[in-house]
Amino acid sequence: MQARMENPAVIIPEAMKVLLNLSKVTRKGGVAETTLQLIQLRVSQINGCSVCVDGDARSAGKAGVSDEQRFALAAWRDTPYFSDAERAVLALAEAATRLADKPEPVPDALWDEAAKHYSKEELSAIVLTIGMTNMFNRINVTTRQIAGVQPWE
Repeated sequence: MQARMENPAVIIPEAMKVLLNLSKVTRKGGVAETTLQLIQLRVSQINGCSVCVDGDARSAGKAGVSDEQRFALAAWRDTPYFSDAERAVLALAEAATRLADKPEPVPDALWDEAAKHYSKEELSAIVLTIGMTNMFNRINVTTRQIAGVQPWE
C-alpha cells in the first residue's frame, strides 16, 4: 500500500496545530481518557481507517483501556467488558458516525441514554471527539495514509 499524498494536515501545518489543539481541549471536558479512546477506536473501526485503528488501539492501551475492551470493542454489545455509560457513548458514537444509515440517525432515546450518564460539558467533549475522529478517518482514508506512519506524533 502506498499513500496518495502526505497527510493534508502535515502539508498545511497550521491545520495540524488547530486539530491537535481541539483534541487537547476536548480532553478537558471531564470525560475519562479511556472513554474518549474507546470512542476514537470504535469510530475508526466503523470507518475502516487502518492508520487510525492502528494508532487508536495503541493509544488506548497506553491510556489504560484494558486488552479485553480493545480486543472486543467491535462486539461491545455482546461482551461483559463495558459499563452502562460506555455502552451509551459507544451507541452514540456509532449512530453519529453512520448518519446516512437511518432516517433518524441519532434517535432521542439513544441521546437520552447518553445524557443519563454525562453532563452537557461531557457530552460536548464526546460529540466533538466523535466528529474529530470521523474527520481524521475521512482524511486518512481518502489519502490512503499508512498504518504505523503517524507524522503528527
